[in-house]
Amino acid sequence: MRRMFSRRRRSPLALMGFLVALGILIADQISKHVILRVVDLDVIGQIRVLDPWFNLTMVWNRGVSFGLFQAGSWWQVGLLIAVSLGVSALLASWMMQAERRLQAISFGMIIGGAIGNVIDRVAYGAVADFFDFSGLWFPYVFNVADAAISLGVAVLILDLFLSRDSR
Repeated sequence: MRRMFSRRRRSPLALMGFLVALGILIADQISKHVILRVVDLDVIGQIRVLDPWFNLTMVWNRGVSFGLFQAGSWWQVGLLIAVSLGVSALLASWMMQAERRLQAISFGMIIGGAIGNVIDRVAYGAVADFFDFSGLWFPYVFNVADAAISLGVAVLILDLFLSRDSR
């Protein structure tokens, strides 16, 4: 009974995960600042970089990653913010108990990306997306946060397979 009410064990890997989250968050916000304030892509619309393979194309995403579940009203935006913060909190609590390096890194990537997109939703009501690889048959426009979330999920799946093989 005493064990049930004792403090949870904190992983030394949690700090690494939080540093990854902070790094992702900083990279995401700097890239969005440059795109929106320095380059002013919101006004320009598109910059051809390596046309047709890669361009910078401004898209305001009112949904979650890759435009799923579009939010049109303030309460839907608020719901997306609440869900993102709730998932981030849950992942942070799991990260505090991380047992493997890849596990902590993947949680940090997802948390950093989710918080980066929450900042956009609070500031603009939508997420600024601008990386466009549609010339490579990838139809979605995305940002650093979206890439971190997707890669974080992939790393988490990889960690699950690698940890299962080591048992």
